[in-house]
Amino acid sequence: MISRRAWPVAAASMLAGCASNEKAAPRFAGRSAVTVLKAPSYDADLTKIILEGVALSRLEVKGKRVLLKPNLVEFDHATAINTHPRVVVAAFEAFRSLGANVVIGEGPGHRRDTFGLTEEAGYWEHFKVLDDHFVDLNRDDIADAGPLMNRAKFYVAETILGADLIVSLPKMKTHHWAGATLAMKNFFGLVPGSVYGWPKNPLHYHGIANSIVALNRRFRNTFAIVDGVVGMEGNGPIQGQPKAMGVMAFGHDLAAVDATCCRMMGIDPGRVEYLQMAGEFGAVETGQIDQRGERPESLRKDFALISEFSTLRLS
Repeated sequence: MISRRAWPVAAASMLAGCASNEKAAPRFAGRSAVTVLKAPSYDADLTKIILEGVALSRLEVKGKRVLLKPNLVEFDHATAINTHPRVVVAAFEAFRSLGANVVIGEGPGHRRDTFGLTEEAGYWEHFKVLDDHFVDLNRDDIADAGPLMNRAKFYVAETILGADLIVSLPKMKTHHWAGATLAMKNFFGLVPGSVYGWPKNPLHYHGIANSIVALNRRFRNTFAIVDGVVGMEGNGPIQGQPKAMGVMAFGHDLAAVDATCCRMMGIDPGRVEYLQMAGEFGAVETGQIDQRGERPESLRKDFALISEFSTLRLS
């Protein structure tokens, strides 16, 4: 028998076994920059830190339509599940100051009441004009994004297709099915629950790693800002424990950002299935990544891992 927590891992392994007979995709041969900056607390000047990260990443956003995509899942006062509202507010203020047209959008995979979740998570407390700039991606008007995940038509929110830049704003966390959930996994929230249900089972049926890669292959107009001020270790992405890291990570290449974050978490990205697969279009190897700001290895703090993922530990 396979537990609920274990079955997606088992299913993904079976899919990977079937795919192993196919010709391997060529690996990404380029280089990508990832910036890591210290962010000691949520009381720090996060807008200034984000502006520095954007500048070091050489990101130009003036006149662009920018969608900020935080990670909102559930809420529990006892732990750190969601992207902290102060990070979202700081990103909003930073991009607005650079001349971008900014909206915030999320489509939670568990909770149907997106606005209720934002209120519980403290977003309204920190961001009084949220209702003027927030889009529920689960219930937004939809549009065809083209063939994806073995479907001739795959529907997403019109807001997503209308964005010049999608900024993934994840919380740095472990994940009991994927090993880690960071900038790439955060794209599950782009899939509308009004079409594909809750908890968006088509993504799980397709295989979690396969779905992560498919979404990131389709949406390439991206940037990442990872909330690693306080992450989550252990049985993430909901039931783990807070882990103070005091960092934020930035970059255009979400695979490179995720690989760098994994190394800071004490996780070997070469053993994380979705990052193995993402090596066809993103930088995963250390030799492919130009590190800017802080040295990630100097900020490493090993995250606790559930037993199923003990083999992911970075040596």
